[in-house]
Amino acid sequence: MSLGVADEQARAQLRALAHPIRLRMLSLLTASALTAAEIARELELTHANASYHLRQLHAAQVIDIVGEERIHGGIAKRYRHHSSAGGDRPKTTPADRRPTREHLLVYAAMAAELQRRAATMRRGPHNHLTDAELWIDPSAWASIRDQIEAASDELHRLAVPPRTSGSIRVNATIALFEMRSDQ
Repeated sequence: MSLGVADEQARAQLRALAHPIRLRMLSLLTASALTAAEIARELELTHANASYHLRQLHAAQVIDIVGEERIHGGIAKRYRHHSSAGGDRPKTTPADRRPTREHLLVYAAMAAELQRRAATMRRGPHNHLTDAELWIDPSAWASIRDQIEAASDELHRLAVPPRTSGSIRVNATIALFEMRSDQ
């Protein structure tokens, strides 16, 4: 049995997202269109490494090329991630299927990225952490899930380029999913 085109595209996107550096790139590319050199400087990567990861994200249709410019005699592409379409969220699996290996890799990459970000956490009263495995009414779950998705979309919409004067650096790592009840 072969996978449909949509399944193959979803798997390609999940594979592209399953790397902490690529997750960091998506965060940067949500706020502004950047070149590989700009991303390399911000993330302290080599230009070649940044270019490689950008090509992987572009091939999986997670980011777009939104412009080109001549820099030092060459052509530099500007990339942008349009997260309002939910492109940075791993696609859900149908109710009758288990998560794929690619889904689990994305969650592992998110966990690794959360550990890296936690090392830069500022202590203060405005931090929030929730970790829960709960049983909840389906309509309440749908309402809460929709509210959190709306807040996530709003965070992405309000993002500004790195180090913009007057901005603060924040973390938002959100993983919401319904669990099988057979375990």
